Amino acid sequence: MIIKRHMYVILVIGFGMTTSMKSQKQKVMQTTISKEEQAVLGAVASMTKSFNNSDIDGVMSSYQEGALVVFEPEMRVTDKKQLRELFLAAFAIKPQFEYPNGHEVFVNGNSATHIAPWIMKGTAPDGTPVTQSGLSVAHLQKQSNGKWLLIFDNPHGSYLMSKKP
Repeated sequence: MIIKRHMYVILVIGFGMTTSMKSQKQKVMQTTISKEEQAVLGAVASMTKSFNNSDIDGVMSSYQEGALVVFEPEMRVTDKKQLRELFLAAFAIKPQFEYPNGHEVFVNGNSATHIAPWIMKGTAPDGTPVTQSGLSVAHLQKQSNGKWLLIFDNPHGSYLMSKKP
């Protein structure tokens, strides 16, 4: 009797988890994206292309004045001159960013959040290969001219998950 009850409970839990997972998949999967979501992805793609090409002007034009960038974990930068210098220094390894698992974009009016895991490959000045990965969490704002600009950029969004309590 106890075994039958346990089997019933396991079946109910298993069915519930399967149903829950299926319903979550249905909610997450989206076949089309809106025009604004496409524009946000375009802004992120443009910034990434500029970064991959060591185009400092292209990178800097992707950010709204006063944007906050988490250049390294626990290192917040809002000063445009300092940000420019940090990006220029980063170009020394010839970084190439990819988003192999895709992007999530959430648009709410003139505000958007972009989330994407990334992989960066580069080469140190001494020829040593460099590979890093992380989770990008960025917030963009639509400007009066319709252009989307980054106002918050944290490529280290997963940092706290690896930090010891």
